This record gives sequence, structure tokens and C-alpha cells, in this order.
Amino acid sequence: MADSLAPADAEGLADAVRWAVAGEHPLEVLAGGSKRALGRPVQSAATLSLAAFDGIVDYQPSELVLTARAATPLAAIEAAVEAERQMLAFEPADYGPLLGGAEHATLGGALACNLSGPRRIKAGAARDHFLGMHAVSGRGERFKAGGRVVKNVTGYDVCKLLAGSYGTLALMHEVTVKVLPAPERTRTVLVFGLEPAAAIEALGAALGSAHEASGAAHMPAEAAARSGVSYVSGAGAAVTAVRVEGFPASVEARCAALRELLGRFGAVEELHSKNSATLWREIRDVRPFAGDDRPLWRLSVPPASGAAAAARVVEAADACALFDWGGGLVWLTVGGAPDAGEAEVRAAASALGGHATLVRADAPTRAARAVFQPQAAGLAALTARIKRAFDPAGVLNPGRMYAGV
Repeated sequence: MADSLAPADAEGLADAVRWAVAGEHPLEVLAGGSKRALGRPVQSAATLSLAAFDGIVDYQPSELVLTARAATPLAAIEAAVEAERQMLAFEPADYGPLLGGAEHATLGGALACNLSGPRRIKAGAARDHFLGMHAVSGRGERFKAGGRVVKNVTGYDVCKLLAGSYGTLALMHEVTVKVLPAPERTRTVLVFGLEPAAAIEALGAALGSAHEASGAAHMPAEAAARSGVSYVSGAGAAVTAVRVEGFPASVEARCAALRELLGRFGAVEELHSKNSATLWREIRDVRPFAGDDRPLWRLSVPPASGAAAAARVVEAADACALFDWGGGLVWLTVGGAPDAGEAEVRAAASALGGHATLVRADAPTRAARAVFQPQAAGLAALTARIKRAFDPAGVLNPGRMYAGV
């Protein structure tokens, strides 16, 4: 076989894996390629493309279930569900521009990396909407798990295991996800000029209220200036955003209540549908940090600790932040540090009970540093055992998450 493999069907995919196992040829697995630079560089003998696994297999809007081949572009999925006034509630991101690539994000890639956007605080993670799949293991064996409804799932929920495995355990070639009705109206209440600590307090107040926010984010002035969203007021200032979705009358009432609640923090403005959608796409895809080459970290911390985590890194390094999930998700670009700021970032995350992932850096840096949070000995041993169970020869994206796994 060639150094670039592109099987056309499931049996061809299994044959490709069997060839890799027989010849001990590690494989780098690609679908759309938008996240190729996410994770540690894979030392591979061949590239395995899933590009042929494209297209929607079955979509039943009345049942709120969609089945598609893994390499189907997210744009195609979103167009199909939007035509039926539905949505992927976990709001998967497209990191292509963020990681410097022109490739397209795919549904399988979003699930394999468990990518969830701003609505995660209300709708849950990608794995929570992942119902079933067909896949090929690292043994070259075809298998399926899950089903079209949650009640069909018996035994181990393998879908949730593969969500977030970055293609290191099995190759999913067909996936089934739950979709939900799209909101009839979307509005975003903005507060301008807040420092991160005050912004996180404001977001906490909104999320702790009865007004059912579906997005809660803060962009300091540098990030807001690069977001590409125009505001009636507050030009050049930091932007704190709270999204409200639902029936028109409910949205109007909740926005009015949020404007009153948040007015004590600073000047308030409201974004309507088009500009609101643009803002949350920018936050979802981390667009303010696209187009530069500084290392980028993703910190998960308790929401109330988001500002403190960012402040610790900003104090130690040349950093810029963006906050999502009410402060629980912190994006940090770090400049001028030879180790991509790893020491400062991990110390800040660990001190506050969180963890950190190096999302963007050049290949030598990602090869030399721990991209994902280092695991405790017991967890690392469990990770290695799971890898051996699914991929005993270690041919699927070896080392992408952890060295030797």
C-alpha cells in the first residue's frame, strides 16, 4: 500500500488497519484535517484519510436524530438541520482558522475531540449528544456501539469513551447524534469596560439568576478589538456577553431582566439575531486569536476562578485572555516564553483545581511539551490499558495525546 491511504468503504478501512498492524506501520488519521495541528505530532509511516466517508445517511427531523458519515463537513450538517429549524445543541467549533489551516471541520472530528461551544453550560458536551457509531478498532475489527435513541444503549457506553480520544482508539466512520429544535429568537446582553474579575462576577450573577442564559463569555479589550463584531457603543472596550434564547416573549422578558441585573456593572447594550450569531461564532471558534502564531492554551477551571487563573499567567508572561462558560473556560495566548509558558499556565490551573491543554504551538514545541494535562500514575496506567485493548499494536495516531500511548 501507498504512504497515503484513502479507503472508500468500511471494509477497505478495516483492510488498511490490518495492513498497518501486519507491517507495524503507524497511521496518522485525518478526516477534514482542520485539527491536524491539535495534539502532539504523530510519528507515522502513512496517512489514513477518511475523506470518502462523507454525506448524511439518515436524518429524521421529527425524531431529532441525524446519522452521517464521519467526514461530513460540519457546514453541511448545520445547513441540513437549519433548514428544519433545528441545531447541533453542543455548538461544535471550527478550529481550522485558529490552527492556521484552510481545511474544513467534520462531524466525526468534533466528536472524536469532544469539542463543545458556548452552549455547553446549558446543553452539555458533545459526548452528551453522541448516540451511536460504526467504527474500526486498532485490531482491524469492525464494530458498532450505541443506537439511534438513548434507551438502545446497553452495557458499556463506548461512544462516550471514544469522544475525546482523538482517534487513538478506533476509527469512527459513521456517527449518530441527537439534534434539538433551534430557538425562535436569540438576543445577547452586553456590558462594556469590565475588568476580568468584575466580568466573571457579572457572568456569575447572570448564570445564577432564573433567566436561563445559554452563553456567558468575556472578551478583554485586546480580544474584543480583534473580534470583528460592531457595537453601537463601547468601541474598543472589553465586552461581557450573556446570551438568551427561546420563544420571543420569553426572550424579551429575560433580556429586560438581565439588563436591569447587569446594569449595575457598567454600560449595557443588546445585540439582536444577526450580530448576536456573529458574536457567538467568534467566541465558539476563538476567532480573536486566529491569525497569529503565539502559543495558545485552553484552561478548564472552576468558573469563579477564571479571572484569577488568567491573572497569574498575565503577571508572569505576555498573555491575552478570552473567557467562556461563565469563566470556566479560559483561552490564553502566551508570548515570549521559551516553553510556551507551560510552567506558568500549569501552575495557575493546578493551583485552582483545573487543568490545561496546549491547543496551538509549533510542532517541535508540541513534541517537547505535555500538550494535554499530565496524568497521575494510576490514570496513566488505565489510559495505557484502554489503548492496548482497542489498539494493541499502537497504529492509530500513536503519541498524539501522550507519549507512548
